[in-house]
Amino acid sequence: MVKTIRYGLIGVGTMGQEHLRNLALIEGSRVTALADPHAASLKTALTHTPDQPQCFDSAEALLESGLCDALIIASPNDQHFATMKMLFASGKALPLLVEKPVCTNGADCLALAALASHYAAPVWVGMEYRYMPPVQAVRAALAAGEAGRVQMIAMREHRFPFLVKVDDWNRFARRTGGTLVEKCCHFFDLMRLIAEADAVRVYASGAPDVNHRDERYDGHVPDIIDNAFVIIDFANGRRAALDLCMFAQGSGWQEEFAVTGDRGKVECFVPPDENFSTAGGGRKAEIVISPRQPQGPRHREIEVDAAVLKAGHHHGATYFQHLGFRKTVLEGAPVEVSLDDGLKAVVIGLAAELSIRERRAIAIDGLKFG
Repeated sequence: MVKTIRYGLIGVGTMGQEHLRNLALIEGSRVTALADPHAASLKTALTHTPDQPQCFDSAEALLESGLCDALIIASPNDQHFATMKMLFASGKALPLLVEKPVCTNGADCLALAALASHYAAPVWVGMEYRYMPPVQAVRAALAAGEAGRVQMIAMREHRFPFLVKVDDWNRFARRTGGTLVEKCCHFFDLMRLIAEADAVRVYASGAPDVNHRDERYDGHVPDIIDNAFVIIDFANGRRAALDLCMFAQGSGWQEEFAVTGDRGKVECFVPPDENFSTAGGGRKAEIVISPRQPQGPRHREIEVDAAVLKAGHHHGATYFQHLGFRKTVLEGAPVEVSLDDGLKAVVIGLAAELSIRERRAIAIDGLKFG
């Protein structure tokens, strides 16, 4: 008999609704409670789940309801810290999946690490890009030694602009942490995972050059960066580079990842989300393995179930992430993306944002959490 987990979602905007669609595909998942102060979001969210959850206008009310076995936080970035602080102080030790970024500034990172050290339940950070099937294929090829000793990691995302969100919260760095925190902590997490080391130095160049220039909010122009290059040095001598452009929705590939070592190169290519671009032409994701000897790349398409692809905007990743979280909740399996992972990815993003503002490399070696 399949065991059932009763889920409560805090924040049911775009990402919260993606979680709902994916949970609907997983047997033994039942959504029993939703919390969001925005009534229209709650109304829309109910159309994305076959369940009939009870709705609340606050995280506190949802938590007090006693309706949930596990929680998902998918509220705006700047609310994550306060919600987790409330949960950790409540005495209710419920397994938690919290969307990235876990917080938006350095002070909250340090405070959160201290608060979480006393929390008795698992905390999993929603770093969906780890779970994209083409990325999983790259990781499997690296584990098999296809690249040899890894030395260089390159990631490119050329995509559509930021979406419209409730109260336009994603238009300013004060609420998001900045684009290189909000969007790119996914990539920095992957870089740490593949490099098998912590970042020690970050240099970035970027600006808000194209998107949202004609928008005004209380007289202010959005300050979120829409393009950047970021270079990261790791403690073990490996290095990584990110190429981000958020006004390139005409690209045939949305994400391109390459890992190069002393034996060869392993790459994957992910097509654009068809909800926002038709430039991919219906193509499937690919992995390419290019050994130094014998030379000549080997291409392979990566199949993903159509229903899983349709359920979200992360090439099926949210579904596979939930399968892992489910094992943690029901079987006590280890958390695969820890709070420490989430915090360190945020710190790299914060360092990159600071590097752009101050036009210098930022040293972060020696910074530890918990």
